Amino acid sequence: MSIQFFRSSEKKIYAVQVKTILSTADIEKLVWLFDGALPLPDKEIKGHFIGPRAEMITPWSTNAVEITQNMGIEGILRIEEFTEV
Repeated sequence: MSIQFFRSSEKKIYAVQVKTILSTADIEKLVWLFDGALPLPDKEIKGHFIGPRAEMITPWSTNAVEITQNMGIEGILRIEEFTEV
């Protein structure tokens, strides 16, 4: 398992927990879903962020994962949105 981060122009970070490495096609789908947020090469990000605790899976995440499954993206376990402050 790993986490792939996406950063939007509105200072939002999307953390995507996946079972396997995402394909290029799946990453393109996620960029579209996240309204142009681009993937980051970093395995961890530094800064101050507002978002859910690591232990808490939000209803937003559950819905987002279901949307990715409907888009044909396999292996995503959790997606959470954070705002950089």
